[in-house]
Amino acid sequence: MTENLFSKNFILLILGQATSLFGNFILKLAFSMYVLEKTKSAAIFAGIVSIATIPTILLSPLGGIIADRANKKNIMVLLDTLTGIFVLLTAILLSENNDITIISILLVILSIFAAFETPTVQACIPCMLSGDNITKANAVVNQIASLSYFIAPMLGSILYTMFGLKIVMFASIFFFFITALLECFIKLNHFSFQSNNNIFSTIKHDFLCSMQYIFKQQTNILKMLFFTSFCRFFVTGVTIVGLPYIVRTILGLNAKYYGAAESVLAIATILGSIIAGLFAEKLKIYKLHNIICFMGIFIIIAGVAFILPVNTITKYSINVISYCGIQIAVTIFSIFAVSFIQQKTPNYFIGKMMSYTSAITLCVQPIGQILYGLLFDLFHNTIYFVMIITGIILCVIALLATNFFKTLKEQ
Repeated sequence: MTENLFSKNFILLILGQATSLFGNFILKLAFSMYVLEKTKSAAIFAGIVSIATIPTILLSPLGGIIADRANKKNIMVLLDTLTGIFVLLTAILLSENNDITIISILLVILSIFAAFETPTVQACIPCMLSGDNITKANAVVNQIASLSYFIAPMLGSILYTMFGLKIVMFASIFFFFITALLECFIKLNHFSFQSNNNIFSTIKHDFLCSMQYIFKQQTNILKMLFFTSFCRFFVTGVTIVGLPYIVRTILGLNAKYYGAAESVLAIATILGSIIAGLFAEKLKIYKLHNIICFMGIFIIIAGVAFILPVNTITKYSINVISYCGIQIAVTIFSIFAVSFIQQKTPNYFIGKMMSYTSAITLCVQPIGQILYGLLFDLFHNTIYFVMIITGIILCVIALLATNFFKTLKEQ
């Protein structure tokens, strides 16, 4: 009997993700605009955001352990309810005298919640589905996230401009409570684990067992995490730091061009998710080294544009198209990599595996951003050098990864 992808449980999950992500996106957009307007300093806001990511990195492994031991539905309902309550309290207490402080505290609290919610949501998918449907489900969830990211900035900026910060906060509260309500109707099998140990012994036991599982029983998961983080390291630096730097500083174009590029990239992410979902059965895991190679090729093309004797708009167009190719490749790779880890991990370990994936990705991204920030400043007049070398490195990684991915075909 063919398994139905869009079961009631999965529909409730993606609807909940849509409302939750939308609430998060408009809230963080409003906070960024408010803090930048109030402080006139991008560095202050960057510092606040950077500090707020630390709890997610540190607590993600604990979040994975709890996701595996506790009732996943109850965790999601509790976290979204608490998120709505804390945002409500912040809106009530917010004043001109404490605004930056209280916003910073809320962002840290939301970061703590994210450490528990992300692995829990990702652990739900293999509990609902199996086989290629896991890949298709991850593709759908990615599409929802991309659509939310595409729509939320437009609507959030309109709400903020017309009504101010507090109205945006109340709108996000509504979305968080709607999410919690939808999640109440999700039905998942929960297997309780009996333990006579105290909480610290239990955490230590679960952590050691999961490490043993990765390092001894399923070393392919560790290798997949390695290749994922390695690709993220280079691609994040080139995209998050590189694109705005290229558009605004190297090419000297205004914010409208950068905004247009970001919108096109959001569409590319959606397109990548659709491709991963539609061709889940054809784009097998053992072909993923080709996707890494495509990332490298598109980065090289973006770099070559600065060597060609063409005008600024042509260079801009080549870079936007190349970055779209990079984004599509990254999206496809991420969906298949996460799906592979989910399929290879038993349900009682899945939360921990997802938390390790999130933690490693979060650790790698800021390092890549800092490195490429320095590289782009250093090679300001020869930016093509940074781009081409990065593309070549990714192609070499793809070549080295060929045998690993081919061995997955036999499993």
